[in-house]
Amino acid sequence: MTNKDSCISGSSGSGDQHPSDCEILAGYRRRAWEKSEQPLTQQDKLLLAKAEPIRLLLLDVDGVLTDGSLIYTETGVEAKAFNTQDGLGIRLVQKAGVDVGVITARRSPIVQKRGEELDMKYIFQGARNKLDAFKKILDQSGIKPYQVCYMGDDLIDLGLLTRVGLAVCPINAVDEVKERCHFITDSAGGAGAVRQACMLIVRAKGRYEELVQQFL
Repeated sequence: MTNKDSCISGSSGSGDQHPSDCEILAGYRRRAWEKSEQPLTQQDKLLLAKAEPIRLLLLDVDGVLTDGSLIYTETGVEAKAFNTQDGLGIRLVQKAGVDVGVITARRSPIVQKRGEELDMKYIFQGARNKLDAFKKILDQSGIKPYQVCYMGDDLIDLGLLTRVGLAVCPINAVDEVKERCHFITDSAGGAGAVRQACMLIVRAKGRYEELVQQFL
């Protein structure tokens, strides 16, 4: 730790010692530094090698961008909840030079709105055969399958997951999906799973420190 991380403990009127703001921040910095110093395992290196060439991140919606719940009002209007941390993760991976899109079997104006809000390049809804949508995207973009990361959570996603360079799923995915993925996030769909996938790609491209620095 450097001198700037040295702090003087504060104390309350009763004489009890409490950590100062400086000490709390120093603790956060120390833990982040210690974590960054951990050597990469061979599995980590292989995962980063798969993530580095990614130029396109494709996402399922229900169970990935959301927790999978289908919410209807009394008038039959559908509602979905999206995670704001996922949204920022998408913004960051886009700044790292990666396009983002969704392929979902269902249709919802909410998905269209969220996709446009996040400047997603591809929004395919009603895609009962996700491979058809995938092939259209490859034809339009010229991107190769090994340059695509797909994140899904259920059986309908298996065809895509087995054809991309980086297959990712949230921890709440079904077992058949988990068995075929290169990376399983610690977070569930709709609760930061997409953010983890984005950060994996950003780190693999060596852009993490640069992109985080803009917020400091």
